[in-house]
Order: sequence, then C-alpha cells, then structure tokens
Amino acid sequence: MLRVGLSGGIGSGKSTVAGRLAEHGAVVIDADLLAREVVAPGTPGLAEIVAAFGDGVVDASGALDRAALAARVFSDDSARVTLNGITHPRIGARTAELISAAPSDAVVVHDVPLLVENGLAPMYHLVLIVDAASEVRVERLVGRGLSEQDARNRMAKQASDAQRRAVADVWLDNSGTPDRVLSVVDALWADRLVPYEANVRLRRFATGPLNVLPYDPTWPEQAARVGARISLAAGHRRVEHIGSTSVPGLAAKDVLDFQLAVTSLEEADSLASALADAGFPAVGPLEDTPRYGEPAEWHKRVHAGCDPDRRVHLHVRVEGGPGWNWALRFRDWLRADAAARQEYEDLKLELASRHTDGIAYGDAKEPWMKAATARMDAFYSDGQTS
Repeated sequence: MLRVGLSGGIGSGKSTVAGRLAEHGAVVIDADLLAREVVAPGTPGLAEIVAAFGDGVVDASGALDRAALAARVFSDDSARVTLNGITHPRIGARTAELISAAPSDAVVVHDVPLLVENGLAPMYHLVLIVDAASEVRVERLVGRGLSEQDARNRMAKQASDAQRRAVADVWLDNSGTPDRVLSVVDALWADRLVPYEANVRLRRFATGPLNVLPYDPTWPEQAARVGARISLAAGHRRVEHIGSTSVPGLAAKDVLDFQLAVTSLEEADSLASALADAGFPAVGPLEDTPRYGEPAEWHKRVHAGCDPDRRVHLHVRVEGGPGWNWALRFRDWLRADAAARQEYEDLKLELASRHTDGIAYGDAKEPWMKAATARMDAFYSDGQTS
C-alpha cells in the first residue's frame, strides 16, 4: 500500500484535504482522533493518566479534562514525558492496527499534526504539507473561538514554514477558497497517488522520457528527502547523492541518482524487499562499466523509484569498492573543476539533442567518461581538491 503523510500548521485546513482524499477512497488515519480515542472514558489509557496525575484531570462526566491536563504538563517536561509514555504507544498500536486492516491496494493517508516536529517524514512514500498564509490561519482560528494572541502563540510553537518545506514532497496552498485546493487534490490523486500506489504494489518503477534540463536548485532538497527514505528502509545505511543532479550548476536529466552502501552483494540482495516496500523495487543485478581493476569488482544491484513525479535510480554498491569510489570522485571532481563541469554539460546537451534513446545517449557519452578517469586522477594528484 502507499503510505502518505499529511501535515500542516494549525489553521492551514488539513481536514479539507484529508476529507477530499477520503472521498476519493483513501484510508485516512487521523492522529488527533486516535489521541482522543485512546483516552476515552473507560479506557486503560485514561485510567493510567488518572493514576499518574490525579482525579483533577477528569471532569464531572468522567471524561478527560484536557484543559486541566494541559495546565499540568505545559511547563513540566517530566510530566509531559510521562503523558507521552502513556499515550504514544497506544496511538502507535492503534495506528498499526488500522493500517493492517486496510486493503493491500489502499492509499493510506496519515494525518499527523506533529509529523515535522517528530521527524516522521522518512516513514512515508510521500509527504503532503497543507499551508496557508499566516493571517489567513489566524483569521480561521479566531473564527473557531480562539483569541488572536492565543492563535499566534499556538502557531509560533509549531514547526516553521522552512522546516515544513524541507520535508514536503507536495506543498498545497490552502489560502484561498476550498474549491481551489480541492481541484489540486483531485489532480494529485489521479495523476500521482493512484499510479504511485499501483507501482509500489506491482513492484514497478516509474518510466518515461527524460530530457536534459537546466540545473534545478531544489534537487539537493529533493535528494535529502528521498535519501532519508532509502536510508531508513535500508536500516540506516549510508546513502550518497551522486550523478549529475548532485553537482550544483550542472544541467541534468531530472532523475536523482543515489548509491547505497553495503558490505557485500549478498547484503544488497537481503535489502531488496524492504527497498521495494519503500518504493524502490529492484531492476536487476547489473555492473558498472569497469574503469580499472577487475570487472567482477564492478558488480552492483540497481533499484528505481515508483513515484511517477520523481524519478530515482538507486545503485547498491559495496562501500569502498571501485564503483563506489569512482562515483564519489567523479561527483566531487565536477563540483570542484568548473571547466570540466562546463565541458560535460556541453557534451550532455549536444548528445541529448541527437539521442532520444537512453542507451544510445549513454553509449555516445562513454568515450568522454572513459577519459575522465585519467583527468580526475591528474586533478586529484595536483592537489586541487581533496
């Protein structure tokens, strides 16, 4: 199934987006609702809270008095840790239960207010952030009964826009009327989420033509998000952003290349299922073009991304092996040598104008790549970079 994280600041209108996704058939899991469910009257969760904080945190009806509890934990770190220790495991268990009950072809949307603050973004195939201008959010919150100062105080305690943008694969502006954001959600569902889910379920990577484009300054941010997902799926192994999109200023095909460090190809094979579940199915056992040494040392495993809007190639290589080292040296040489970088860009653009087939494009580029090894060695030996 496809796991989608949904978040946004208070007053941004996440519920509008979540509701529309549910109308399309998504299984929406609302973390706020679960937080209330696990401490409802008669639950073990509420009983444990009362045992920890006393009868003063329940009202006359026997329900949790949230204002009284908030007053107890707001400025007491120890009390907050105690409360989280009671509620978080229960919320997590209930979340896992609902995900397990979802159909195998489901798009599961996890609505989590603190997704950014709790560092949860790498757990999802895709993260959607709902945003609205700060004054719009204040107006909405005042309309719900909050004072303006209370609204601003609550907004200030949450993640910043910059922090949210850093994890956002999709940024949904909900500053206007609901119909505007809903039309964007409709297109997102049909054009990205539905095919993405099918690709993950069928272990099918995204395909399509790729053109050489001017350097996109958001490539490093995108790579950081995707790389974090790969690393988490692979047990926190080392991931390096390589290839042309990793070189600032260099024109490139809009595909993020990574290499994942393993100690052996057997270890690489053991990670195939987890990587596929995370949206990076195996393409096959392949080998790099040997630049030196024994050809057998250049074997690798290759995976590719399922997201139709974010092409990814993942090379699983033995860390410290010739293929691993060459990829890093080539990247760092191009980053440091402006003349080589410009020459490589000119070549790519010229070849892309003549070759629409990826294999033919790669073959035509090979003489230049072969010569690059000696040029890199000379560059490094001259001490021009480290």
